Amino acid sequence: MSAIRPAAVVVLAAGEGTRMKSATPKVLHELCGRTLVGHVLAAARELEPENLVVVVGHAREQVTAHLGATDPGVRTAVQAEQNGTGHAVRMALEELGTVDGTVVVVCGDTPLLRGETLRALTADHSADGNAVTVLTAEVPDATGYGRIVRDGASGAVTAIVEHKDASDSQRAIREINSGVFAFDGQLLADALGKVRTDNSQGEEYLTDVLGILREAGHRVGASVAGDHREIAGINNRVQLSEARRILNDRLLTDAMLGGVTVIDPATTWIDVDVTFAQDAVVHPGTQLHGTTHIGEGAEVGPNTRLTDTTVEAGARVDNTVAVSSHIGPQASVGPFAYLRPGTRLGAKGKIGTYVETKNATIGEGTKVPHLSYVGDATIGEYTNIGAASVFVNYDGKDKHHTTVGSHCRTGSDNMFVAPVTVGDGSYTAAGSVITKDVPPGSLAVARGQQRNIEGWVARKRPGSAAAKAAETASRQGESEN
Repeated sequence: MSAIRPAAVVVLAAGEGTRMKSATPKVLHELCGRTLVGHVLAAARELEPENLVVVVGHAREQVTAHLGATDPGVRTAVQAEQNGTGHAVRMALEELGTVDGTVVVVCGDTPLLRGETLRALTADHSADGNAVTVLTAEVPDATGYGRIVRDGASGAVTAIVEHKDASDSQRAIREINSGVFAFDGQLLADALGKVRTDNSQGEEYLTDVLGILREAGHRVGASVAGDHREIAGINNRVQLSEARRILNDRLLTDAMLGGVTVIDPATTWIDVDVTFAQDAVVHPGTQLHGTTHIGEGAEVGPNTRLTDTTVEAGARVDNTVAVSSHIGPQASVGPFAYLRPGTRLGAKGKIGTYVETKNATIGEGTKVPHLSYVGDATIGEYTNIGAASVFVNYDGKDKHHTTVGSHCRTGSDNMFVAPVTVGDGSYTAAGSVITKDVPPGSLAVARGQQRNIEGWVARKRPGSAAAKAAETASRQGESEN
């Protein structure tokens, strides 16, 4: 059974979502790297509709701006006053004009809805020759949902009754309306003009279209979702967290079935655009965001957060935060490292403990082992940066660049005051402040000579613990001599 490409998909995203208790519009709340409406758009795009229109209302400037950045091909229709789902769809049809073909209507707050479920809906709709097909599901608790009322003899859908308008017997029904429909576009437009507002909310219910079409002799059908969780709408932060858990588990399951080892799925969180190669290993407490990619045999975690970062094959990243960075094959990062945007670590390179990097290219086999800051820098191959080194890149107004060549050995506690270049094969002495270029193969020493002022403590701090310790040491030295 194949699905027919719909003439339009209408996404309802005009509601305020007061139960979220947030300045952010409900449909713009995020989970797993996308907004609620972003997930719905992704599922809708799998149908390859001729038109995709989102009905906006509350905070429409914010929502429209987000839609433009997420999917520039989306059209919008404005529902200035939220007068019900039927009214919202009427606004969408006014934006679209005459629609000849199938119109699919989905809700903008159902992030778990799959494209394959929508394809099954449109396939059933076409195969059965329905005027309208509703996506339904049986749920353990139907409170708050519209109930699917069927004919006792034929099982045909006769009506959808909103919870507030349902009788006690209807409220006992567990099959619910998902808010997702496939309509014949022309019949939908005609029926919407006949929808009344004599209900408890005084609104135009889209669900009333089913009864109108049925009374007119048209066929009304249903397509039952395989997993009721797919149709769950998000109305508060509790439901948002539950959906995030479900979607995260779904993503991790796909990753593991694809050959990834996830040591502890309960403490591992990934976004929808994260990708893996086979035999990648993810340790507990790891978060992978954005377009992060983990290469073949690479290991990340524990307690690591990577955003828009590539970890190439065989690399190891431990207790690290990295943003917009590239970690080469067989490289090592961490523990307790911070890679800021623009960091590129070459093959077999090392960024070690308590090291921060930013806008830095670090060559193959080069090591920055510990306690250092490397910003706005290029370091060549097989160089070693001594402990407690700082690339001094900011003069209070502008950033400047430092270049350290290949096969260099820099001493501990060095300051490289940019702009400055250290040539290939050079050494720098511990404690040096490098302010001038170092020619290739040179040793740079930039520190004052040490001067010892003997007896200073006895004169300046008489009677102190330090003075007493010094006096005792002096006596011991005299006795040994």
